[in-house]
Amino acid sequence: MTDEPVVDNEVRSSWIPMVGLFLAQMLMSFNVAALPVSIGGMVEDFGVPPTAVSTAIVTYGLVVAALVMVGAKIGQRVGWIVVFRVVVAAFAGSALMMVLSPSVAWVIAAQGVAGASAAIIVPSLVALIAANYSGTQQATAVGSLGSARALSGVSAFLIGGTLGTFVGWRPVFVIVLVLAIAVFVFSFRLRSAPGDKSVDIDVFAALLIGAAIVALTLGFNNLNGWGVLQANADAPFDIAGLSPAPVLVVVGIVLGQAFFLWTRTRTRTGKVPLVSLSVLGSSRERAAVYAMFIVVALEAALNFTVPLYIQIVQGRTPFDTSLAMLPFNLTVFITATLVVRFYKRFAPRVIGVFSFTLTTVALLWLSFVVTNNWETLPTILGLFVFGVGQGALVTLVFNVLVTAAPKELAGDVGSVRGTTQNLASAVGTAIAGAMLVGILSLNVGQAVVNNVDIPDRLIAQVDLDQVNFVSNDQLREVLAATDASEAEVEAAVQVNTDARLRALKLGLLILAGVSAVAILPASRLPGYRPGEIPEKLGT
Repeated sequence: MTDEPVVDNEVRSSWIPMVGLFLAQMLMSFNVAALPVSIGGMVEDFGVPPTAVSTAIVTYGLVVAALVMVGAKIGQRVGWIVVFRVVVAAFAGSALMMVLSPSVAWVIAAQGVAGASAAIIVPSLVALIAANYSGTQQATAVGSLGSARALSGVSAFLIGGTLGTFVGWRPVFVIVLVLAIAVFVFSFRLRSAPGDKSVDIDVFAALLIGAAIVALTLGFNNLNGWGVLQANADAPFDIAGLSPAPVLVVVGIVLGQAFFLWTRTRTRTGKVPLVSLSVLGSSRERAAVYAMFIVVALEAALNFTVPLYIQIVQGRTPFDTSLAMLPFNLTVFITATLVVRFYKRFAPRVIGVFSFTLTTVALLWLSFVVTNNWETLPTILGLFVFGVGQGALVTLVFNVLVTAAPKELAGDVGSVRGTTQNLASAVGTAIAGAMLVGILSLNVGQAVVNNVDIPDRLIAQVDLDQVNFVSNDQLREVLAATDASEAEVEAAVQVNTDARLRALKLGLLILAGVSAVAILPASRLPGYRPGEIPEKLGT
């Protein structure tokens, strides 16, 4: 990338087209956020276990991540406006399937359709923003996508929790349907270049990256269920006693490397690759992708940890969870919107390093002040500070990629963003779960052995190989089936309470370490002067 900047003399455009793009981001994010809130209602309606319903969530993420690069090429070939309208209509169809679904199989199929649609919507948003806005307007437009994502999370939890409690889960997806119709209407205010029929779709590369994403996502998502190393009873198969989860992770990494090797080879021979690696052509763009992966993974880990403690440990409702996460989600929403105002005064490098410093300090603070009650003022303060850093980072690193690439590669930037965010979300959630359960198992094992109030005969009646997060009331129910005395039950409950809290504190401390490491890629973000953009993409 050249160090010679050029000042962006922009022409102001109407914000009306951006309303449609903002709502399109809300459409996808609201659908994703509404699924966890609706699990209880679906379980009751269909008479299936929660794991059957959660398959729909996994299906959506898998399809998006696996197809997003192909989606970018389809958009370039057919034309962004045309394909955008088609997939938004398909998303509306998936919402209708959700509302009318007679079984959980319909729910899973509906989320498959929604995921395939989102795989094209994600790169479309970037391409259409690049086609309709430039300069500071483009930066603001990109920032609004992060705002829409956070706003959807807040509204889905609040609206979904309320409707799910008093009406049912199906009306939540009526909102998704209404959003899709609104986006379709606003799409007629957008403009974009026509499709290029000469654009080829590299099918082999699509299969490589699709298989890599599927393997990585399944591997990370099942670290808890199948075993981190040794296969447990829930694993579908084992390889000489080894869990298939880490094997899938390794296979995914190998396939991912094969994808990059194939793409470089195809580029050298003058053929059109599935995604242009020139969007990652310099250390600055690669640093932006690394930073994006880490911050989304950290957000996913926190979004997993808080509901885990509120709903499972404290035994409270999803609505309580949404209220507890409200300070964080609102902060992300506001920060993602306002951070673009600082682009004129500070370089991305400065904002990135400062923001990762904030997330590190926030996680460190939480690791010391957190208790089994998330409503304490110190905990809310920690979530607030983390939200400021996270909201700024998600917008910043995306903006770095968009402004560094020429308009014709905007779809490729969108596909990189979609792949990175979906994979990071799966990895962050899975690693947080495996880490917390692993730490809890060690804590419980050590505490039980060293606690004289818990005799060996009671230990023999409890399966310590299946330690997981349970509320104190659930633990009392389990111990009621043993010959434990009241004093021994209370001792076991105290062990459970202390072990959970230590696991949470150590888990947050580890996440703070990951955040601190991320300051390194953030320090390699662009340092160009405020109000200026790189002249061209290069090395």
